[in-house]
Amino acid sequence: MQLETEATGGEEEAVELFTTPRAKMAAATSDFGYNLFRALAGRNPNTNVFLAPISISAVLTQLSMGASPDRSERWLYRALRYHTLQDPQLHDTLRDLLASLRAPGKGLSIAARVYLARRLRLKQEYFGVVEKQYGVRPKALMGGAKDVNEINDWVKQQTGGKVDRFMSKPLGRNSGVVPLGAAYFKVKWMTRFSQSGVMEDFQLVGEAPARISMMQQDNYPVKMGVDPDLGCTIAQIQMQDDVSMFVFLPDDVTQNMTLVEESLTAEFVQDLSMTLHPVQTALTLPVLKFSYSTDLLPLLTDLGLDEFLADTDLTKITSQAAKLGSLNHKVVMEMAPEGTQYASSLPPSTPLSYCVDHPFLFLVRDEASGALLFIGKVVNPRNLRI
Repeated sequence: MQLETEATGGEEEAVELFTTPRAKMAAATSDFGYNLFRALAGRNPNTNVFLAPISISAVLTQLSMGASPDRSERWLYRALRYHTLQDPQLHDTLRDLLASLRAPGKGLSIAARVYLARRLRLKQEYFGVVEKQYGVRPKALMGGAKDVNEINDWVKQQTGGKVDRFMSKPLGRNSGVVPLGAAYFKVKWMTRFSQSGVMEDFQLVGEAPARISMMQQDNYPVKMGVDPDLGCTIAQIQMQDDVSMFVFLPDDVTQNMTLVEESLTAEFVQDLSMTLHPVQTALTLPVLKFSYSTDLLPLLTDLGLDEFLADTDLTKITSQAAKLGSLNHKVVMEMAPEGTQYASSLPPSTPLSYCVDHPFLFLVRDEASGALLFIGKVVNPRNLRI
C-alpha cells in the first residue's frame, strides 16, 4: 500500500488547512512540539522518550508574559513558533485551544505553572495577569522541602491524581525561575480490542526479544500507508472524541528513526491524515502503561534559546537578574483494550496485518484542531512502568 506524501497541489492544501486562528495556533504548538521532540530524541537516541509538548507550550507562554517585549519575549515567541501567527489575540487563542483539548472525552490532563523564588522581589501584577488569562496563578517558592511537597500536591491535583511524585528532590539553591509542565493521557479507543494481555515477543536491537503484554484485534479499522522514503509503514488509529494515534513502524528492527523524526511537522501530519487509506487489518499493539520524567532545560539551546538562557530578561516579573533553574516535565500514559464499538466480524477482502512488535514512534493528535497532544519513541517497552 503506497503512501503518496508528495501529492499534487499539496502546498495549496496546506495553506488552506491553517486558516482559523485556532488552527494556526495548533500548528504552531505542534511544530514547537516536534522541534522539542527532535532535540530530546537526538540527545537520547537509544532510549524510550516521551513528551506532552502542549504543556510546555502553555508554561513557556505563561513565562513570556513576564518577559521584556523587545528581547526575551521575542526569543520565546520564535522558539514557540508564535512569530508565524500574527495573532493580536494570541493569548485568548491559546487559552481557548487549551480549554478544548482538556475536554473530558479526549483523555488529556495538563498541569503547567511558573514557580518563582521569593528572593527575586516579585512584581504582583504578573501573577494577576497570568491568572486572569490562563486560570493558574504563578507561585512564589518558600525554599526547601515544602516547595517539593507543594509542587507535587498541585500537579497531582491537576492531573486527577495520576501524575504523582512529580519532583523527587529539592530545587537547587539558585533556582530563581522554575517553569514546569506535566500531563496524563488515557488512551480511549473508538474500536475495542478483543484480546489483551497476550504475552508476545517484542524485537530489540542487539539483545534477546522482550516478552511484553500485547492486545490484538482482527478486522480493525485504520488508515494506513507505506512511506518508502521514510522506510516505515504508518497507521492512523481512531480514538474517541476526535483524537487519533499515528504509529510509525520502521521496516527494519532499528532504534534509528531519524528520518521519521526529521519529517515531522504540523503540515506533514495533516497531509498524512488526508492521504492514508482506510483499511481493515489484524492490529497488534503493545499495552503501554508508563511514566517518564526529564528536565527539558538543556534542550532549549537546541531550539535557539541560548541567548535567552544567557540573558534572561523578565522585567515584568522582577527587576533583578533571574535564571531558569529547570524545566521539569513528567508524563503518564495508560492504554487499555476498551473501546466504544466492535470491529467487523466479516472477513476482509484483502487480509492485512499490522503488528507493532519492534521499536516504533507514535504521536497523538487532536483531529479537530490539529494540535499535537503526545509524542513518543518506544525502543524497549520492557523498561516502561508507572
